[in-house]
Amino acid sequence: MAKRLTRAKAEALYARLAELRPEPRTELEYANPYTLLVAVVLSAQATDKGVNRATGPLFQLADTPEKMLALGEEKLADHIKTIGLWRNKAKNVIALSRALVDQHNGEVPREREALEALPGVGRKTANVVLMEIFGEGTIAVDTHVFRVANRTGLADGKTPLEVEAQLMRITPPHYLHGAHHWLILHGRYTCLARRPECPRCVIADICLYTPKTRAIAPAKTSAPSGAKSRKR
Repeated sequence: MAKRLTRAKAEALYARLAELRPEPRTELEYANPYTLLVAVVLSAQATDKGVNRATGPLFQLADTPEKMLALGEEKLADHIKTIGLWRNKAKNVIALSRALVDQHNGEVPREREALEALPGVGRKTANVVLMEIFGEGTIAVDTHVFRVANRTGLADGKTPLEVEAQLMRITPPHYLHGAHHWLILHGRYTCLARRPECPRCVIADICLYTPKTRAIAPAKTSAPSGAKSRKR
Protein backbone atom coordinates (compact mmCIF):
# COMPACT_ATOMS: atom_id res chain seq x y z
CA MET A 1 0.00 0.00 0.00
CA ALA A 2 1.23 3.49 -0.80
CA LYS A 3 2.62 5.43 2.16
CA ARG A 4 1.90 8.89 0.76
CA LEU A 5 -1.04 10.45 -1.02
CA THR A 6 -0.67 11.75 -4.53
CA ARG A 7 -1.11 15.47 -5.11
CA ALA A 8 -4.50 14.80 -6.65
CA LYS A 9 -5.61 12.84 -3.58
CA ALA A 10 -4.27 15.57 -1.29
CA GLU A 11 -6.27 18.14 -3.23
CA ALA A 12 -9.42 16.03 -2.82
CA LEU A 13 -8.75 15.56 0.90
CA TYR A 14 -8.43 19.28 1.54
CA ALA A 15 -11.47 20.03 -0.61
CA ARG A 16 -13.62 17.83 1.63
CA LEU A 17 -12.23 19.27 4.85
CA ALA A 18 -12.82 22.77 3.46
CA GLU A 19 -16.41 21.90 2.59
CA LEU A 20 -16.99 20.65 6.13
CA ARG A 21 -15.45 23.75 7.73
CA PRO A 22 -15.47 26.61 5.22
CA GLU A 23 -14.07 29.19 7.64
CA PRO A 24 -11.71 27.38 10.01
CA ARG A 25 -10.27 29.40 12.88
CA THR A 26 -8.37 28.82 16.04
CA GLU A 27 -10.47 27.84 19.03
CA LEU A 28 -8.28 29.94 21.29
CA GLU A 29 -10.01 33.17 22.26
CA TYR A 30 -7.98 36.35 21.90
CA ALA A 31 -8.39 40.09 21.52
CA ASN A 32 -5.23 41.15 19.68
CA PRO A 33 -1.88 39.76 18.48
CA TYR A 34 -0.39 39.88 21.97
CA THR A 35 -3.20 37.93 23.62
CA LEU A 36 -3.06 35.32 20.85
CA LEU A 37 0.67 34.93 21.41
CA VAL A 38 0.12 34.46 25.14
CA ALA A 39 -2.75 32.03 24.58
CA VAL A 40 -0.68 29.87 22.25
CA VAL A 41 2.23 29.81 24.70
CA LEU A 42 -0.18 28.73 27.45
CA SER A 43 -1.76 26.07 25.23
CA ALA A 44 1.30 23.81 25.19
CA GLN A 45 0.25 20.47 26.73
CA ALA A 46 -3.16 21.96 27.55
CA THR A 47 -6.56 22.08 25.89
CA ASP A 48 -7.85 25.20 24.18
CA LYS A 49 -10.96 25.09 26.37
CA GLY A 50 -8.85 25.01 29.50
CA VAL A 51 -6.73 27.91 28.28
CA ASN A 52 -9.82 29.95 27.40
CA ARG A 53 -11.27 29.46 30.88
CA ALA A 54 -8.10 30.89 32.38
CA THR A 55 -7.42 33.67 29.89
CA GLY A 56 -10.95 35.09 29.84
CA PRO A 57 -10.52 36.81 33.24
CA LEU A 58 -6.77 37.29 32.68
CA PHE A 59 -7.09 39.22 29.44
CA GLN A 60 -9.67 41.54 30.98
CA LEU A 61 -6.88 42.71 33.28
CA ALA A 62 -3.85 42.34 31.03
CA ASP A 63 -4.26 42.45 27.26
CA THR A 64 -0.95 44.19 26.49
CA PRO A 65 2.62 43.36 27.51
CA GLU A 66 2.77 46.53 29.61
CA LYS A 67 -0.33 45.53 31.58
CA MET A 68 0.99 41.97 31.99
CA LEU A 69 4.22 43.29 33.48
CA ALA A 70 2.24 45.51 35.81
CA LEU A 71 0.16 42.50 36.88
CA GLY A 72 3.32 40.60 37.74
CA GLU A 73 4.33 36.95 37.75
CA GLU A 74 2.65 36.04 41.03
CA LYS A 75 -0.80 37.33 40.07
CA LEU A 76 -0.43 35.92 36.57
CA ALA A 77 0.35 32.53 38.07
CA ASP A 78 -2.82 32.70 40.16
CA HIS A 79 -4.85 33.13 36.95
CA ILE A 80 -3.29 30.17 35.12
CA LYS A 81 -2.95 27.59 37.91
CA THR A 82 -5.50 25.34 36.19
CA ILE A 83 -3.21 25.03 33.13
CA GLY A 84 -0.42 22.46 33.00
CA LEU A 85 3.14 23.68 33.61
CA TRP A 86 1.72 26.96 34.91
CA ARG A 87 4.76 28.02 36.91
CA ASN A 88 7.13 27.85 33.96
CA LYS A 89 4.53 29.38 31.64
CA ALA A 90 4.04 32.32 34.00
CA LYS A 91 7.79 32.97 33.93
CA ASN A 92 7.84 32.78 30.13
CA VAL A 93 4.86 35.09 29.66
CA ILE A 94 6.44 37.73 31.91
CA ALA A 95 9.79 37.32 30.15
CA LEU A 96 8.32 37.52 26.64
CA SER A 97 6.27 40.55 27.69
CA ARG A 98 9.45 42.25 28.89
CA ALA A 99 11.18 41.39 25.60
CA LEU A 100 8.29 42.82 23.58
CA VAL A 101 8.42 46.08 25.52
CA ASP A 102 12.21 46.39 25.48
CA GLN A 103 12.90 45.16 21.95
CA HIS A 104 9.73 45.63 19.88
CA ASN A 105 7.94 48.69 21.30
CA GLY A 106 5.32 46.44 22.84
CA GLU A 107 4.29 44.98 19.46
CA VAL A 108 4.31 41.34 18.35
CA PRO A 109 6.97 41.05 15.64
CA ARG A 110 6.13 39.67 12.21
CA GLU A 111 9.53 38.03 11.59
CA ARG A 112 9.88 34.33 12.45
CA GLU A 113 13.35 34.78 13.90
CA ALA A 114 12.17 37.53 16.24
CA LEU A 115 9.17 35.49 17.35
CA GLU A 116 11.22 32.36 18.06
CA ALA A 117 13.70 34.45 20.06
CA LEU A 118 10.96 35.27 22.59
CA PRO A 119 10.93 33.18 25.81
CA GLY A 120 8.57 30.20 25.54
CA VAL A 121 8.02 30.64 21.80
CA GLY A 122 9.04 27.81 19.50
CA ARG A 123 8.43 27.08 15.84
CA LYS A 124 4.87 25.84 16.37
CA THR A 125 3.83 28.95 18.28
CA ALA A 126 5.52 31.20 15.73
CA ASN A 127 3.70 29.43 12.89
CA VAL A 128 0.32 29.93 14.57
CA VAL A 129 0.96 33.65 15.07
CA LEU A 130 2.29 34.14 11.54
CA MET A 131 -0.75 32.38 10.08
CA GLU A 132 -3.52 33.70 12.34
CA ILE A 133 -2.37 37.30 12.73
CA PHE A 134 -0.29 38.02 9.65
CA GLY A 135 -2.03 35.73 7.14
CA GLU A 136 1.09 33.82 6.14
CA GLY A 137 0.83 30.33 4.68
CA THR A 138 2.36 28.35 7.51
CA ILE A 139 1.39 25.01 9.03
CA ALA A 140 1.92 24.57 12.76
CA VAL A 141 2.42 20.90 13.62
CA ASP A 142 1.05 19.89 17.01
CA THR A 143 0.13 16.37 18.13
CA HIS A 144 -3.19 16.45 16.24
CA VAL A 145 -1.68 17.66 12.98
CA PHE A 146 1.22 15.20 13.32
CA ARG A 147 -1.19 12.29 13.81
CA VAL A 148 -3.62 13.22 11.04
CA ALA A 149 -0.88 13.98 8.52
CA ASN A 150 0.84 10.63 9.09
CA ARG A 151 -2.35 8.59 9.25
CA THR A 152 -3.91 10.00 6.12
CA GLY A 153 -0.76 9.82 4.02
CA LEU A 154 -0.25 13.54 3.63
CA ALA A 155 3.09 12.96 5.33
CA ASP A 156 5.23 10.15 6.72
CA GLY A 157 7.60 12.18 8.88
CA LYS A 158 9.12 11.10 12.17
CA THR A 159 9.44 14.61 13.61
CA PRO A 160 7.18 17.70 13.58
CA LEU A 161 9.70 19.51 11.39
CA GLU A 162 9.71 16.69 8.83
CA VAL A 163 5.92 16.62 8.79
CA GLU A 164 5.75 20.39 8.40
CA ALA A 165 8.12 20.31 5.43
CA GLN A 166 6.16 17.51 3.76
CA LEU A 167 2.83 19.25 4.34
CA MET A 168 4.18 22.48 2.88
CA ARG A 169 5.18 20.59 -0.27
CA ILE A 170 1.96 18.64 -0.80
CA THR A 171 -0.65 21.17 0.34
CA PRO A 172 -2.11 23.09 -2.63
CA PRO A 173 -1.36 26.83 -2.33
CA HIS A 174 -5.05 27.77 -2.23
CA TYR A 175 -5.57 25.53 0.81
CA LEU A 176 -2.39 26.51 2.60
CA HIS A 177 -3.81 29.15 4.92
CA GLY A 178 -6.54 26.87 6.29
CA ALA A 179 -4.53 23.63 6.33
CA HIS A 180 -3.41 23.84 9.96
CA HIS A 181 -6.93 24.48 11.21
CA TRP A 182 -8.51 21.76 9.07
CA LEU A 183 -6.00 19.16 10.20
CA ILE A 184 -6.04 20.09 13.88
CA LEU A 185 -9.85 20.20 14.05
CA HIS A 186 -10.13 16.91 12.18
CA GLY A 187 -7.77 15.36 14.71
CA ARG A 188 -9.61 16.90 17.62
CA TYR A 189 -13.12 15.81 16.62
CA THR A 190 -12.87 12.85 14.22
CA CYS A 191 -9.39 11.34 13.83
CA LEU A 192 -9.01 10.73 17.55
CA ALA A 193 -5.80 9.29 18.94
CA ARG A 194 -7.16 6.08 20.47
CA ARG A 195 -10.45 5.50 18.68
CA PRO A 196 -10.62 7.35 15.36
CA GLU A 197 -14.19 7.67 14.13
CA CYS A 198 -13.55 6.38 10.63
CA PRO A 199 -17.20 5.46 9.84
CA ARG A 200 -18.23 9.12 9.97
CA CYS A 201 -15.05 10.56 8.46
CA VAL A 202 -15.48 12.68 5.31
CA ILE A 203 -12.08 11.58 3.95
CA ALA A 204 -12.24 7.90 4.91
CA ASP A 205 -12.04 6.62 1.33
CA ILE A 206 -8.97 8.79 0.64
CA CYS A 207 -7.12 8.17 3.89
CA LEU A 208 -4.33 5.56 3.95
CA TYR A 209 -4.82 4.63 7.61
CA THR A 210 -4.38 0.84 7.48
CA PRO A 211 -6.27 -0.24 10.65
CA LYS A 212 -9.56 0.57 8.93
CA THR A 213 -11.31 -2.79 8.67
CA ARG A 214 -13.67 -2.12 5.79
CA ALA A 215 -14.24 0.25 2.92
CA ILE A 216 -16.03 3.33 4.19
CA ALA A 217 -17.84 5.80 1.99
CA PRO A 218 -17.29 9.48 2.80
CA ALA A 219 -19.85 10.61 5.34
CA LYS A 220 -21.67 13.90 5.35
CA THR A 221 -21.77 14.78 9.01
CA SER A 222 -22.08 17.85 11.09
CA ALA A 223 -19.12 18.61 13.30
CA PRO A 224 -17.96 21.43 15.51
CA SER A 225 -16.88 24.16 13.14
CA GLY A 226 -14.03 25.42 15.25
CA ALA A 227 -15.17 28.89 14.21
CA LYS A 228 -15.54 30.57 17.57
CA SER A 229 -16.03 34.29 17.32
CA ARG A 230 -12.87 36.17 18.06
CA LYS A 231 -12.97 38.73 20.81
CA ARG A 232 -12.26 42.12 19.34
